[in-house]
Amino acid sequence: MFLVGLTGGVATGKSTVSNMFRELGVPVIDADAMARRIVEPGRKAWKAIRAEFGQCVFHDNGELNRAALRTIIFEDEEQRQKLNLITHPEIYKEMCWEAVKCAAAGHQYIVMDLPLLFEAGVMVAYMHKIIVVTCEEDLQLQRLMEQRHLSERDSKLMIGAQMNMDQKASMAQFVIENSGSLQDTCEQVSRIHTNLTKSFFHWKVRLFFGVAIGGLVGLVYLISKKMMKIGSGTSWTTSGGKWHPLTLK
Repeated sequence: MFLVGLTGGVATGKSTVSNMFRELGVPVIDADAMARRIVEPGRKAWKAIRAEFGQCVFHDNGELNRAALRTIIFEDEEQRQKLNLITHPEIYKEMCWEAVKCAAAGHQYIVMDLPLLFEAGVMVAYMHKIIVVTCEEDLQLQRLMEQRHLSERDSKLMIGAQMNMDQKASMAQFVIENSGSLQDTCEQVSRIHTNLTKSFFHWKVRLFFGVAIGGLVGLVYLISKKMMKIGSGTSWTTSGGKWHPLTLK
């Protein structure tokens, strides 16, 4: 199994592309879903956010007030970095565990939906291929304002907090242009899926882990065998209530 990174800008249509991969039978691990999971009341990241940002970013019932937190982090780079240091390690732990379960199920590849793949940089090296979903700038702004009911100012702040789309596209192996129809986007996804399913990289990964596991099992066997030989050449007797080894000659 190998990992395929899926990223893009906010409101470029990444979720639409994720769903298209799911319809093709490809597992998709969504960082946003993991982000919601790790800030559930009582969890490690929830406690750390409460300690760092205070009660003002929480609702009365203890749930995280994302709107209040968003207002803070998108206008203050330092505060955004503090939040990332709290949440990103926990998100990656959750995603890695989900990836292990997908690998055990025998999937050829999985899609890791990571909005901040390039900005964070941590997971880039683990991706066999990277897909960037992009669209026209005006359309991105319009979608964001409509989908999240944000003002133009807040929408531009959110877009500006992410890496430039042209820069992201230049670092990807596949780029999906999502300014057109759903059919057009679907055809692009299908072509990429066909390309990825032709790859033999997952067999190389399985071979590597097979050899590694086989080597470990072999080492354990040799150590066990050696210990058995040592044990068979030594008997034990007692003297003064203490155990002493008696080597057979």
